[in-house]
Order: sequence, then C-alpha cells, then structure tokens
Amino acid sequence: MSHSIGDNAPHGGTLINRIVSPEQRQEFLAKADHLPVVPLDDRAFSDLVMIAIGGFSPLTGFMAQADYETVVTDMRLANGLPWSVPVTLSVDEAIAAPLEEGTLVRLDDSSGRFVGVLELTQKYTYDKVKEATHVYRTDEEKHPGVKVVYDQGPINLAGPVWLLQRDPHPLFPTYQIDPAVSRAQFAAKGWTTVVGFQTRNPIHRAHEYIQKCALEIVDGLFLHPLVGATKSDDIPADVRMRCYEIMVDRYFPQDRVILAINPSAMRYAGPREAIFHAIVRKNYGCTHFIVGRDHAGVGDYYGTYDAQYIFDEFEPGELGITPLKFEHAFYCKRTGTMATTKTSPSTPEERVHLSGTKVREMLRRGELPPPEFSRPEVATELARAMRAPQGV
Repeated sequence: MSHSIGDNAPHGGTLINRIVSPEQRQEFLAKADHLPVVPLDDRAFSDLVMIAIGGFSPLTGFMAQADYETVVTDMRLANGLPWSVPVTLSVDEAIAAPLEEGTLVRLDDSSGRFVGVLELTQKYTYDKVKEATHVYRTDEEKHPGVKVVYDQGPINLAGPVWLLQRDPHPLFPTYQIDPAVSRAQFAAKGWTTVVGFQTRNPIHRAHEYIQKCALEIVDGLFLHPLVGATKSDDIPADVRMRCYEIMVDRYFPQDRVILAINPSAMRYAGPREAIFHAIVRKNYGCTHFIVGRDHAGVGDYYGTYDAQYIFDEFEPGELGITPLKFEHAFYCKRTGTMATTKTSPSTPEERVHLSGTKVREMLRRGELPPPEFSRPEVATELARAMRAPQGV
C-alpha cells in the first residue's frame, strides 16, 4: 500500500511543535531561578529537540507510565498507535524526590544551559531488565543501548515539554531541516513520494545502489544521516557529512535528493529501532523508508533481516509509511555491477563486500578500500580523516 504526501499525515495526524513563542520564552526565563533543575544528558537533550520539532509526533513530552508500559510490551502507545521505543526522562532518586507533580521543572543541557521546561505530570519507577529484554532483545550490559538503560536513574519523569529556542546546529546549520520545513520542501518540488534513508555510517557503493533502486520508483530521496549521540568507534559526523556531500554532488541527480541531518541519538535497538526510524521519517514527510541488512543493529544481537520482518507485525497501512526492504548489496565481479543475491548469479567468491569494521581497519592501516566498495573521492576523504589526529 503506497502513500502520497496528500494523505501522508504525520504520525497520529498532527505535526507537533513545542518550541515556545518569544513571549512564553521571556516568561520561562523570568522564572528560571525559581524552578527546580533537572540536567539532561546528550540523548535526553536530543529527545527534547526531536519532540519539540515534531520529529517524534505525536509525543508532546516524555512518556507517562501508561504509554511507557504498552510501548515496552506491545510496541504501541496506550491509545493503540504503533510506537516501538520508549522516550523517557530517567533520573535518580535524589533529583526526583523534591519534584512535585503538577509543577514546572527547568531542563538544562549538559553544559548547564537552560534549554527547556517540563510540565511534570507523573513520576514513576520502571523495570530496567524488562525494558532491555523487550526493546533490545537482550539483558546483556555490553549491548550499548542496554548499558544506557542500566546506567540511567530508576525514576521516569513524565509530562509535556517546551524547548526554549531552536538553535542552529553547530556543525551543519545548512542541513538542519526540521519536519515542517522538509514537508514544505517536498511539496515545493512536487514530490508526492519520498524515500527516507537512515545511516550512521559513511555512504558506500552498496548504499548508493539501494538508494538509486529506490529512486527509480519514487520522486525524491531524503538522505537523512543521524548526527546525535553514537558509539565512540562510529566515524565522526563531520567526516560522514563530507562523504555525503561528495556523493550527492557527483553521483546523484541534484534535483532529486535532499540531504538533511537527523538530530536523534542512536539506540542500537535493531528491529525496534527500524520501526522507530520509519515513524520519524514519516513525520519528516517521507512516504517510503529503506530497510537494509541489520538496520540499527550492533554486534550479533539481531538476525540479518530481523529489522525487515518486524514490519510484518503491523497491519498494512498501520504505520503509514511503506518499508522498502533490500538485501545486502555487493559488487558482482561476474556481471561487473552492483547487485544483490536477488539479481546476481555470482558465487560468494565473485562478490566484493566489506563491513564497516573492515573498512575502518583498512583506513587505519593507510589502505584505501577498493573502488568496487567505495567511490574513490569518498575513500580518500575517509583515509584523510582517519590519519588526522583524533580530538576525541
């Protein structure tokens, strides 16, 4: 079942906007010194931003207990709407104890800057192991998403939020295209079908191939790399962005691609996160979403195509965005083209495909990945970045 922009309402029907008006901002600033403060880590801050700009529509704040519990167990909000990953503000007891339900709470970012307000409606405890086993399909602390859950406080604060102001991204201000704007851009271009592509890795030939396959059947490509918090060994966002710029500039039709940043944090929740990523892209105005191999996976926690199978757990049309499921792509030596097992008669020995890990190892040794794997300009950019002294 395909969707066009005309009927492609945001998830839940309304694009949420929780950015305060200038007048409201002044009111909140005037109260700043009198409000109890809750500090946000980088992930909670990016969640605040995503709620405020409508990326997490229909959420207007951090999840209350009823929504939290049905999301964890059933992948649905309490009202039945599909939603696969909890969005919660978790704090320790010392922070939660003095806070009173029904009052305003000041939210500060990790540098201590006043960035938002929470209208506290509820404080509740939750079962961390249950969240881990349902959402991440494992209770092992070495899973990076599970570790975040285990390390965070035992009490969730719930309620609507307000963002004081939407600041330009410090590194990529021109690519900060929020959902209201992306939807307007798609409409201005006359695109009725748009495919979203999620990535946290530099773009390589296999990505390019599946994006172009998708472009054959839709009007536009929304290339939407994630620049929120990722694992420490993921390639830095600024390097990845330069690679995307090179690709869009040289290897894609300019008028059919929009490159924009996704300010979310990675959760590495595999199949559950694939659903989450699709819903977010629906809010940005996409009608289709590419799901490849081991989407949002980490280590060996998820089967190669588990993130595709999970879409079958919802009725057609229920998510309101169409998944485009792709096999692992590779360079086929026999046919001399990019291909997948669906289109190539090759034997495994005739296929060139490298994992992101292998490529990182090659680059660290000063070797360039082969042109069958990576466009040479992208390989050169990655090699240069890997040789540069890391500031992290």
